[in-house]
Amino acid sequence: MYHVKEAFYTLQGEGAQTGRASVFCRFSGCNLWSGRESDRTKSLCRFCDTDFVGTDGQNGGRFANAESLADHLHALWPTRAMRSSPYVVFTGGEPLLQLDDALITAMQARGFEVAVETNGTLPVPPGIDWLCVSPKGKSPLVIESGDELKLVYPQVDAPPERFDTLRFTYFFLQPMDTSPREQNSHTVPDTVAYCLRYPQWRLSLQTHKIIGID
Repeated sequence: MYHVKEAFYTLQGEGAQTGRASVFCRFSGCNLWSGRESDRTKSLCRFCDTDFVGTDGQNGGRFANAESLADHLHALWPTRAMRSSPYVVFTGGEPLLQLDDALITAMQARGFEVAVETNGTLPVPPGIDWLCVSPKGKSPLVIESGDELKLVYPQVDAPPERFDTLRFTYFFLQPMDTSPREQNSHTVPDTVAYCLRYPQWRLSLQTHKIIGID
């Protein structure tokens, strides 16, 4: 059984695949925060801005097996996009609590490239086409290589130098964006300054928020 908070077709808004048409599948649940505000201050991830509780979001629901969920996600990809490679991003919450070999195989059988955005604390199943790790606080990483490491900045317990020797193709710093917004006025210039000082790191902006799409 897969529990999906929401699923939708949009443009990838951040990181190395920014601007790419994608089907997003947001799984319910996370291993670093319950999703309840009452638990935020004692969680390992305190700045999450995503609702991943339940299955009541757009195109959300419970799916009995990999084939039924793969059909559901495939239906969100436009049939007119014949010349582009279908692309699905599994996210959360923490997607590796649910994403498994069966679902990866089912999506690839339907022609999809499979991407995952994970906090890196759980083992990754084989066969994923694009692996993005976004470390959170003190949580230890079990995934130390992949396509991109995308670090929300700044995090007191997760400085960039803790990760810059890992085996990733791309290293991104993404300015923290929490509420209230006025508390974040320094994060963009500070992130830019860090990328200029340490050019191994690239700037990632949440362009979906900037242009107002999901």
